[in-house]
Amino acid sequence: MDEQNTESRFEFLKGDKVLWMVILVISIFSIFPVYSASSNLEYIVNNGTTTGHVIKHMFFVVLGLAIMRLVGTIKYEYIGKLSSILLGLMIILLIVTMFTGQTIDGASASRWLKIPGTPISFQPSSFAFLMLIIYLCRYLTKKITRERLPIENIMYIFGPILLVFVLVAKDNGSTALMILMVSVIVLVIGQLHWKYIAGFISASFVAIVLFLLIALNTNMIGGNRVHTWMSRIETFTSSKAKSADVDDESVKAKNYQVMQAKAAIVHGGITGMGPGKSALKQMLPQSASDFIFAVIVEEYGVIGAAFLICLYLIMMIRIVMIASKMPAFFGSLLVLSLGVMIFIQLSVNIAVAVNLIPVTGQPLPLISYGGTSMLVTYLQLGIILNISSRIQIYDEEGMGKKQSIAEINDIA
Repeated sequence: MDEQNTESRFEFLKGDKVLWMVILVISIFSIFPVYSASSNLEYIVNNGTTTGHVIKHMFFVVLGLAIMRLVGTIKYEYIGKLSSILLGLMIILLIVTMFTGQTIDGASASRWLKIPGTPISFQPSSFAFLMLIIYLCRYLTKKITRERLPIENIMYIFGPILLVFVLVAKDNGSTALMILMVSVIVLVIGQLHWKYIAGFISASFVAIVLFLLIALNTNMIGGNRVHTWMSRIETFTSSKAKSADVDDESVKAKNYQVMQAKAAIVHGGITGMGPGKSALKQMLPQSASDFIFAVIVEEYGVIGAAFLICLYLIMMIRIVMIASKMPAFFGSLLVLSLGVMIFIQLSVNIAVAVNLIPVTGQPLPLISYGGTSMLVTYLQLGIILNISSRIQIYDEEGMGKKQSIAEINDIA
């Protein structure tokens, strides 16, 4: 009787229960550092109130959890079949953003598109990234049983990747590079022949070099942020160099964000200053989004940060376990690909906070303040949970791991 009550209690949480618990814990925890760090937006940036920002964040958390649960009611195969249409729609929105995009909170890049008649803005690049990865997983699954012609790879694999990359790169270089990186990983996992992957990497390298040369030396690509990227890389390398031929005060001025983040981490120590007691959040730009990990370390210490990283680690382990148990190739490939997206974003955010790589502006998954990035992460996790809920169904239908790829392929 008790077992039946336990099962009915968790019936609402379809999919991997451990992953659900981790997501809920991180989501609830995110409210506290966002509430603390958003005071920077009120008192320094003069943008809204702390209460208003935390209510907005809580709204997106609840909305994200609802979307995640809603995605669990749709067969993930249908999402794969719709991915090409949705990717086309996202590409159109990226083109519109290039001409009518807006900035938010003083940002220098026009990455946001406003929904007409509403105050709501979103970043099409985040959704385009997600749709591209789902599309690649589906296409690689459909064609896995035969050798693809070179023209097919160019038109249906490399073309969409490079098109999304070019449209995103102008205003969001870090996301564009992540798109290329994750896409290559998906191609490797998806068993595309190595010669095509090598050729694509070479062509991408040439395209990036040409893009940089044109952007730096001509006015053909108006409004690009290449000079900003180069400045960040130069500042990062200068701060790392033991003896740089630059003025120290100049380096300190350019490296202000990272210096404040490192100071916050050091100030936190082992046990931290306590929730809401960060002393450096008011001096740390983007403390509620890009550098929120530094605020977490300052307030909750190394112990709190280690606990959070352990939660992320459990999340990654569960994702790999789901992929390994999923008999359908498309489901397994999609779970791993979405897991790679989350892991790279997580790693980049933490690496920036501890000054391992140049500043990129990537949010901390499920934690950072911001609507678009949160909703995309919840969508990713919703699809993963959706697929995890199908494992038992496949087993009941007799689609075990002893069957061939052609027999268990749920897309072809």
